[in-house]
Amino acid sequence: MEKQSMWSFGTRQVVYGAIGAALYGVFSYITNIVPLPAAGNITFRPAVAVLIFFGIAYGPWVGLIAGLVGNTLGDGLSGWGFFWNWSVGNGLMGMIPGLAMNMIQDYRSGRSIGLGIGWGALGIAVGMLFASLTEMFVGGIDLNTALVGYFTPAFIGNLVVTAVLLPILMVAFAAVISRRGR
Repeated sequence: MEKQSMWSFGTRQVVYGAIGAALYGVFSYITNIVPLPAAGNITFRPAVAVLIFFGIAYGPWVGLIAGLVGNTLGDGLSGWGFFWNWSVGNGLMGMIPGLAMNMIQDYRSGRSIGLGIGWGALGIAVGMLFASLTEMFVGGIDLNTALVGYFTPAFIGNLVVTAVLLPILMVAFAAVISRRGR
């Protein structure tokens, strides 16, 4: 697959970002009814793997748009309202794996899948840490609640679904690419 510059921003990134946001938002809405043991509205979100995949496949801008807009959409559909810090955190969760876009050459190889999961884990850590720590200022929680009640369940839940589902998405994407002759 021919890679563009990681920092290119144009119509393609906006379109893929919008597709990623729609998928992430709708799939998040579907599973937002499954809470994780946590202090706040931390839910089981298999859609995180889709978000991380979009970042890895199409770059950091696409991951940022998909996470920021997709989280806003999913929370809105769920009737939760808008929490800017969680939307930015989800945007970071998609953007950071996008930094690995040019490192991944073969979406079927163990090395590429490992890179995807590793960069996904970093994105999850940074994004959920941002959202959890800013909740201290937005929601008035203490540091212990931010780290134990918010960050830990969000990080673990998102990491598990990424480790399980991202390889499936990457292998399926490789099959689509090979059929298209790209």
